[in-house]
Amino acid sequence: MSLGEFDLIERYFWRPAGQGPRRAVVGNGDDCAVIAPGAGMQLAVSTDTLVEGRHFLSTVDPMRLGHKALAVNLSDLAACGAQPLAFTLALTLPRVDEVWLAGFAQGLLALADAHGCELIGGDTTAGPLAIGITVMGEVPAGQTLLRSGARAGDDLWVSGWPGLARLALEAFRGTLQPALSSEDFDTARRAMECPEPRVALGLALRGLATAAIDMSDGLLGDLGHVLRRSQVGARVVLDALPMHRVLAQRPLNQQHDCLLAGGDDYELVFTAPAEHRTRILGLGDHLGLPLTRIGNIIAAPGLQLWQGELDVWPDDDQPQPVLNRWTSFDHFKS
Repeated sequence: MSLGEFDLIERYFWRPAGQGPRRAVVGNGDDCAVIAPGAGMQLAVSTDTLVEGRHFLSTVDPMRLGHKALAVNLSDLAACGAQPLAFTLALTLPRVDEVWLAGFAQGLLALADAHGCELIGGDTTAGPLAIGITVMGEVPAGQTLLRSGARAGDDLWVSGWPGLARLALEAFRGTLQPALSSEDFDTARRAMECPEPRVALGLALRGLATAAIDMSDGLLGDLGHVLRRSQVGARVVLDALPMHRVLAQRPLNQQHDCLLAGGDDYELVFTAPAEHRTRILGLGDHLGLPLTRIGNIIAAPGLQLWQGELDVWPDDDQPQPVLNRWTSFDHFKS
């Protein structure tokens, strides 16, 4: 006999006492959960929905999908400098597949446990496969990282190795010439299917960064949100962008497409005063995470792309300006 809704929840998502983080005053199992942030803390809340065929392929390993479903939400908390607290899960399933559910729950709850983030409720229903998660975190009052804090003169930074997720997507689409080797494909595919939320980085940037955003829709598109909210502009130097070994082997136009407008990276783009450079580089060393300075914030609104050295700004004709042909991912146009 197939599982009903409540049997499904109890078997795969109920955590008995002593299992998993316990942060809620009243957790999973009542009509409402009750949570209370610590003294002097404020709640940070974010929601993301993943839909099969739009955000993930039907062939993805369910364990990786469970990981990614929570990771993309934790990434939003990271961008705000918030410590994960709890989350809810709304799961729409075309059918009850116990093997799939076991893998999905394992990936989801393993990442939740790693970040001390408690599953406190949600809903299940029948329909096309979709995963909706609302995540809650806590941040000291007045210390939230926002998109609106960038100031002229700030350095512009990015974490990790952007571009690999888009490279994997193009490999799945069969558009890459030449094709990726099996080893390189596995590397890119892992970046797309199993991103690591930069929670530790976000927490460490409190007091260092002036603005931050997580990179879900492409570097230039997400940076554009920061510029608009902060009412400033930016110079980005193409030669300064971090280049993973796998991406470095691809044609130049493909590198730029993936790096600037690829999306699905879930790295952090952030700004910080120039006097914090040494501390930020030390933070990257401490976390074992590349942190790369890719440009700076300017007073004039807009986004400028330059080909040249990062620390050489135009006085005559160098470095060379680059025509901006890249746009961010849009769920209703892409």
